Amino acid sequence: MKKYFLLAGLAQMVLGLAAQQKSVFTPADYDRAVSVMSGGKAAKAYSSQSINPQWLPGDKLWYRLPATGQYLIIDPSVKKGGQTVAEQSPAPARPAPVKVSGGPGVVSPDGTKVVYIRDWNLWVKEIATGKERPLTTDGVKDFGYATDNAGWTHSDRPIVLWSPDSKKIATFQQDQRHIKDMYLVRTKVGAPELEQWKYPLPGDSAIIKIHRLVLDVETTAMIRFKMKPDDRRGTLCDDIACDGSFGDNDWSADGKQLAFVSVSRDHKTAQFRVANTGTGDIRTVFEEKVPTQYESGQGMANWKFLPETNEVIWYSERSGWGHLYLYDLLTGNVKQQITRGDFVVTKMLQVDAKKRQILFEAKGREPGENPYFSHFYTTDFGGKRMVALTPEPGNHSMTLSPGGRYFVDRYSTPVVPPVIKLKDLSGKTIRELGATDLSGLKDAGWQAPEMFSVKSANQQFDLYGLLYKPQNLDPSKKYPVVVYIYPGPQGGSVGNWSFNIAAGDFQALAELGFIVVRLEGSCNPNRSKAFHDACYGHMGENTLPDQIAGLRQLAAKNSFMDLDRVGIWGHSGGGFATAAAMFRYPEFFKVGIAESGNHDNRNYEDDWGERYIGLLEGDNYEKQANQGYAKNLQGKLMLVTGGMDDNVPPYNTYLVADALIKANKSFDLVVVPNARHGYGADSYYMMRRRWDYFVEYLLGARPPKDYKINIP
Repeated sequence: MKKYFLLAGLAQMVLGLAAQQKSVFTPADYDRAVSVMSGGKAAKAYSSQSINPQWLPGDKLWYRLPATGQYLIIDPSVKKGGQTVAEQSPAPARPAPVKVSGGPGVVSPDGTKVVYIRDWNLWVKEIATGKERPLTTDGVKDFGYATDNAGWTHSDRPIVLWSPDSKKIATFQQDQRHIKDMYLVRTKVGAPELEQWKYPLPGDSAIIKIHRLVLDVETTAMIRFKMKPDDRRGTLCDDIACDGSFGDNDWSADGKQLAFVSVSRDHKTAQFRVANTGTGDIRTVFEEKVPTQYESGQGMANWKFLPETNEVIWYSERSGWGHLYLYDLLTGNVKQQITRGDFVVTKMLQVDAKKRQILFEAKGREPGENPYFSHFYTTDFGGKRMVALTPEPGNHSMTLSPGGRYFVDRYSTPVVPPVIKLKDLSGKTIRELGATDLSGLKDAGWQAPEMFSVKSANQQFDLYGLLYKPQNLDPSKKYPVVVYIYPGPQGGSVGNWSFNIAAGDFQALAELGFIVVRLEGSCNPNRSKAFHDACYGHMGENTLPDQIAGLRQLAAKNSFMDLDRVGIWGHSGGGFATAAAMFRYPEFFKVGIAESGNHDNRNYEDDWGERYIGLLEGDNYEKQANQGYAKNLQGKLMLVTGGMDDNVPPYNTYLVADALIKANKSFDLVVVPNARHGYGADSYYMMRRRWDYFVEYLLGARPPKDYKINIP
């Protein structure tokens, strides 16, 4: 009798699942999913309301009025917000790009000169006359001046920092002669085309080195710094030029000194140094050593050279949180900690040395809020007079006026659209500029994701994320779950916590009958040092314990989530994490799509792995490589790579494919010929294949044949 009731119950459950799911999807079903993406009705309704304030010279502000199409010009210095209306856009004409015969150029601060690379040497062009001349002549292949190559990113732009008076350039001669080559082959009719460049890897006996120097643009005199060449490392990211210029350098106003930071290969030591640009003499002022990896902030290197007062503002996580410290430039000693508390300073936007005031962005200081929300503050050098400029709940962004007296504050959350205000640097609101009508978006078919918080797998941290549900959700039914993952540790699965009317295809995928989850796991940035270092040295963990723990907590609150049918996908680091999920937790993750993953970090550029895993020692990289666990695959896995991926070369994916073949495992492989890391024009094809894969293997349904995603 017990067996009879058990079988009857199972049969009823199976019939219930079958009834709630479509067995065949039509193009109309996919059309409905596409309609909630950018270009859809809701996105158009949002665009019709949006305003985009822009600054003019003289600290005036203009923007287009959505209702009339006219342009409003505001002068904040006039009481009660003086304004005029124009019929035509007051946007200043953009200067024509300066053309040079070499690669991309960098224009001097005074706008009279541009420098560029030609044949491994640095050249300068006088913009007014068009006259060109070399600044260096001894550059040779793979030992050129100002060359931009970190392996994973490379371009023809020169990496330089002009002095404030436009007379000197700080740069380097980059030695990569001893570095191994990376090869990619472009598919074409006839003979294939080889692409070859220097690509350092973890464990290489030597990495790219930079010989620091300063050039006098007028005389071409070169002052080489009297020091050993530095490892090509920066304090902010995987590239010494990740902010678009020669990062971690700061000129004195008179051009006689250059402050810079030398970072060790493993990112554990950062030395603050000052060069005499007339002699090349170097003085190491202080250094910071950490057991994991040193970084100077999020999105900006947060240090400032103040030679006028013999001081330095420096960023450190020594307290467990990212904060600013004031150093004595002469002694190298800490004078005082400027900011303090259980929050993280992310960007130091402005330093007024005369007023001794700092403008900065921070996260996690406002009580009761999502700790990823950005707010802006000012403080004095002593840290005693901190003022919250943007106290309103939400994620804030700031656009300063040219004169630095005013700013536009735009704030929102993933579920509340932007509010825009004009403020001064005391935090006073001068004028409300606009807000989006939420009801109009809902009428157009927009549905907000759900913001949630769960505990980490070890119960140590609060984790935050977003959950997307179908608009026609029936809470009495069960829906398969799809996890989007990006494990960082330099970013996360959510990343941007501002309002986004159509973020990727998360809601679109939900409309096909899934619950979609994005969770920021521990190891991601913008939190405490302990949070960010939670998986230091063990990147193969990929936040997966947190993902599983989070899903179980969510399912306990949402009975419509079916944890017997969980899929996962991600790109780049998310591709690495997806394959790891399918191999290491095969009983939990049933379907995975691993796009362009760095599956073995011995096959990925040196700086990322050596920054977050450490130097290659013994089997510390091997035991994290995905191909070593491929034999554990039970579910359905699709591997994807771009054939010309010069960030994460396709050989990472081929290693996993080869291991799966050797283990006699069935899997799917998509190679996008000639595509780079993001697939470019073929990205919508890959999106459709992703939808098809989850529909077929998580829902057990048949997708429409060869549907084409068209985004207006």
